[in-house]
Amino acid sequence: MPYFGLGVYLSEDGKEVTNAVKWALQDGYRHIDTASIYGNEEGVGVGIRESGVERKDIFVVSKVWNSDQGYESTIKAYESSLKRLNLDYLDLFLVHWPVKGKYKETWRAMEYLYKHKGVRAIGVSNFMQHHLEDLLTSAEIVPMVNQMEFHPYLVQQDLIDFCNKNAIQYEAWSPLMQGHIFELDIMKGLAAKYNKTIAQIVLRWDLQKGVVTIPKSAKKDRIRANADIFDFELAPEDVKKLENLDRGKRFGPDPDNFDF
Repeated sequence: MPYFGLGVYLSEDGKEVTNAVKWALQDGYRHIDTASIYGNEEGVGVGIRESGVERKDIFVVSKVWNSDQGYESTIKAYESSLKRLNLDYLDLFLVHWPVKGKYKETWRAMEYLYKHKGVRAIGVSNFMQHHLEDLLTSAEIVPMVNQMEFHPYLVQQDLIDFCNKNAIQYEAWSPLMQGHIFELDIMKGLAAKYNKTIAQIVLRWDLQKGVVTIPKSAKKDRIRANADIFDFELAPEDVKKLENLDRGKRFGPDPDNFDF
């Protein structure tokens, strides 16, 4: 699983998302993250095919939405995602949210897909520690990934430690705090210190925390700039400075109190 990829949440299906995926892959990205609820899987598939990059070299991720959760419906949702993407398999399929009373049956279907339908890896998204602990009481396969809201205002180190202990790869969504990261003076200072953009600073921080990150952009120059994070390293004290910004603040929904 590449540690850095392109997220396509809110990218419009058609030309916008197709171009974003194509530009990213042509600029060296090898990890594309979408979901059925994003409504842009078809455009993502077109971008993959038009990029000129071989399918086997691209790590493609999608997710089963809440209304599709359950055993049979999850299997059908997977087949539908493949059809829209026009692909033969997914590299990673995630349970999008922990729907109460359903996520265990959904996970049983994910295990079936992993064993029988060519999914290379299965995981979850937005699962807190208690969700994971509950799932692990009946799971045959430990989730391989947990994709969570993660940024300097929401570190959730205890959850990261739990995932690391159980060999669950932690992954960030909304790493730029839905744009609020650009308002922080400390980020402006670090950007000047390292001669990098604010986005590059926080995305580099993700990697140094061992967290996979998938920033979203539909702009060619920003897609390219976001990936320019492999030629520098944050000093340990600067990594700590960003950790110390943690205030348990979410910009997205709370996994324990959501209604989709």
